[in-house]
Amino acid sequence: MWPITNCVPSATSRRRFQFVSPLLYTDSLNQDIQAWIDRLRAGDTRALSRAISTVENRATGWTDLLKALFPHSGKGRVLGLTGAPGAGKSTLVDHLARHYRKQNRTVGIIAVDPTSPYTGGAILGDRIRMQEHFSDPGIYIRSMATRGSLGGLARTTADVATVLDASGRDIVMIETVGVGQDEVDIVRLADVTVVILVPGMGDDVQTIKAGIMEIADVFAINKSDHEGAERVEREIRALQSLATRPDGWTPPIVKTVASEGAGIAELAAAIGEYEGYLQKENLTFKKNVQNWGERLVEMLRDAMLEKAREHLGDGNVARMAAEVAEHKRDPYTLIEEIAGKIGKG
Repeated sequence: MWPITNCVPSATSRRRFQFVSPLLYTDSLNQDIQAWIDRLRAGDTRALSRAISTVENRATGWTDLLKALFPHSGKGRVLGLTGAPGAGKSTLVDHLARHYRKQNRTVGIIAVDPTSPYTGGAILGDRIRMQEHFSDPGIYIRSMATRGSLGGLARTTADVATVLDASGRDIVMIETVGVGQDEVDIVRLADVTVVILVPGMGDDVQTIKAGIMEIADVFAINKSDHEGAERVEREIRALQSLATRPDGWTPPIVKTVASEGAGIAELAAAIGEYEGYLQKENLTFKKNVQNWGERLVEMLRDAMLEKAREHLGDGNVARMAAEVAEHKRDPYTLIEEIAGKIGKG
């Protein structure tokens, strides 16, 4: 398995890449930030928490921090666990974390919780459900609010995953918010995506047709001791018989009862089997390139949107919105003009 020294994988650890990247962007790095990074990589939990808060809140220096941490990332394995609300994702993540800790692997958990459309707050209940891990320095749990983002993740989830990866965590597990059938953003971030289904929710066939089914590298039928588990498995296999994936992989189906810890070892084995398949078929780098291609477009979109907001200001947006609402201007010409000004700027 992966040796651990001060929460930082050793040179003999299994790595996603077979080379060690030079430290980029650090020549002019503030000494305080460098000391902060050193503490983070040495396993200092407070330094890690501060780094995540800085990135999540886009506080001063967040980009410099990520630039300096990025060369240290790419060594951990990012697992995404997604599924409908009530599928038992938190309990499954909890038991998977225990399983990996028994193998002496460090774990970082990002649990994304929904944000209230009225108050903007979030319950962040996953910390309560996983509170027994708080005394274990090998497990770090971070709850994040979506803050209005769709697709099951918060806007900064990918950056927080980079911080956890760079801190030396062997496994980074991301539990999506559980928004339903369009929760597919996780596929752009995770090395392995586990789709969790449960029997008896009354919409098994509809779920099978949804896009979320197409992103699974592994299927987990949780609460498989309930009636209908066999039917869910048959529907998944029927779906698999109708189409093949571009990488030639057939996602395995694992039955679990997370509340009892049943099937956890089998699920971890299925995850490892897919990792082995990617390495055997030389698909790891290709998958990583594809994921980064999509993430770069998303990062560019966010950067351009932020630049547009700075350029316009809140007052101008309100004024232009009123003009469009009153049909004094058409929105299409307006957007072309704004985009043109930003491009020239």
